[in-house]
Amino acid sequence: MAKQILGIIGGSGFYDIEGLEDVEEIDLDTPFGKPSGPYYRGKFGDAVAVFLARHGKGHRILPSELNFRANIYGMKQLGVECLVSVSTAGSMKEHIKPGDLVVPDQFIDRTFKRPQTFFGDGVVAHVSLADPVCPILARDLAAAGRSVGATIHEGGTYLCIEGPQFSTRAESNLYRSWGVDVISMTAMQEARLAREAELCYATMVLVTDYDCWHESVSAVDIGEILRVMRLNVAAAQKAVAALSQSLGVRGGGCACASALKDAIITDRAMIPPARMAQLKLLIGKYL
Repeated sequence: MAKQILGIIGGSGFYDIEGLEDVEEIDLDTPFGKPSGPYYRGKFGDAVAVFLARHGKGHRILPSELNFRANIYGMKQLGVECLVSVSTAGSMKEHIKPGDLVVPDQFIDRTFKRPQTFFGDGVVAHVSLADPVCPILARDLAAAGRSVGATIHEGGTYLCIEGPQFSTRAESNLYRSWGVDVISMTAMQEARLAREAELCYATMVLVTDYDCWHESVSAVDIGEILRVMRLNVAAAQKAVAALSQSLGVRGGGCACASALKDAIITDRAMIPPARMAQLKLLIGKYL
C-alpha cells in the first residue's frame, strides 16, 4: 500500500522546498475561495508531498488576510492525509533559544478576525480540540528534526496572536506568566481546520528571537529575525524531507481520520443542498 501523502505549509522564509523532485504546479479553486497560491506536488524518493507557501509568492499576505479554509481544503482535495506547517516564532522561555526548533502540542488562541471553521450556515459540527496536534505525526516530526542535527524541543504551548504587530512588553510579560513556550501568528487556525478536515496535523516552529520580554533585547528586530530565520529554514526543510520517508500507511495510533464521526449535530434532512455540496469532500462519508 502507498505511503500517506504529506502536505507542507511553509511560512516566513520557507517559500520553496529543496529536494522535491518531479514537481507539478497545481492551481486550485475551492468552495472557500482561492488558496494563498499554487500547490507544488512532487516526490521525496518514493514519498509524495504537496507544498504551499502560506503567504503567497513574494510574501504578500498578512496573517489576518490568509484564506486558511481554502489552504486546508486544497490540501484535502489533493489527497493529503498528514499536514505539517512551518512557521517562525518568538521564544517565551530562556532555554528555547533563537535557532532552535519547537514541535508544540498545545495552543492558546488570541486571534479575533479569522474564520476558524468549515461549518456554520446550516451545518453544525463540534470536533474535539483537546489535543490539537496528532501525537504520532508530532513525535515523528520531532524525531526527523533530531535526525538532521537540529536542536528540537518536543511539546509546549504555541500562543497565536492576531498581529501583524509584535507584542507590547506588557503583553509579552503577561503571556510569559501563562507559561507559553512560543508566540506566533498562524498555526492555530490551521490546527482547527485540519482537525475538521480529518488530517493528521503537526507544526514545526523556527525560533528567531526572544520576543520583547528578554532583557538582552531592546525590542523585536525584524532584521535579526530574518538573519536567524535563514539559518534554520534549511534544517526545517531537511526535517520535513526526512519525515516523508518515515510515514507509513494511515490507520494506526491516532483518531484524526475519524474526527468528524459523531461530531455533526445537524439533522441530515435539514442541511441545505448548497452546503451539502460545498462540504461533500469533508462530510460525505457520514451522510
